[in-house]
Amino acid sequence: MGRLEGKITLVTGAGNPRGLGAATAHRFAQEGAFVYITDLDAAGAEAVAAEIRSAGGHAEAQGHDVTSEESWDAVMTAVEQGHGRLDVLVNNAGIAILKPLEQLTAADWKKQNLVNLDSVFFGTQRAVALMRKVGKGGSIVNLSSIAGQVGVPMCGAYAAAKSGVRTFSKVVAMECAADGIRCNSVHPGMIETAMQDVARQDNPEGFKQIVAAIPMKRMGAPVDIANMNLFLASDESNYVTGCELVVDGGVTAM
Repeated sequence: MGRLEGKITLVTGAGNPRGLGAATAHRFAQEGAFVYITDLDAAGAEAVAAEIRSAGGHAEAQGHDVTSEESWDAVMTAVEQGHGRLDVLVNNAGIAILKPLEQLTAADWKKQNLVNLDSVFFGTQRAVALMRKVGKGGSIVNLSSIAGQVGVPMCGAYAAAKSGVRTFSKVVAMECAADGIRCNSVHPGMIETAMQDVARQDNPEGFKQIVAAIPMKRMGAPVDIANMNLFLASDESNYVTGCELVVDGGVTAM
């Protein structure tokens, strides 16, 4: 307990109770952080915040369209007015539209890049500005994917955006290192979220084969990603920046 004691944190896309963002928000709160929980689904964000508060943690929810610069400005203004600083930003919000190349539309491409990559730029730029203004450093954690490192069929647009997150994070790390602001990317493999329910129902046999191909023979849990995010948010990782940290049960080691 207390690994994030007193830190002001913001986690985007945290309104789904089974998602990576919600798991991260809960872990941050358990370790003493104040957590701003944002999501396009404002009611979902408030439900997660209420769970944290009922467990004795500190959290506030806000509706947030991560694809809107104006929405980002509103969220960051609320953070600054409420606490005067931001110590940790987790750019978690994202979507996946999985289609083979010939079925992928320009609209699919643009939407995934807007949600998965542009939003990371918007949030990181504003977080860095506030962190520099305060002058106490900070940590930015950007959620990428193993699809941002290796070729995964039907992930064309998703992979393009997630690989962009990977290299963008390295550039931010280099530009901000002297300010004490760290930036790293996290690359989940197959994680047991609501998204996997659809795949399991649509193609149960194929799904079993995919899981069987994971060296650890199981999918990860959202808390596995939350724990990595926690490490990067904490002072335990204060000499870690510009890194890509993989949480995939060994898939990309093969």
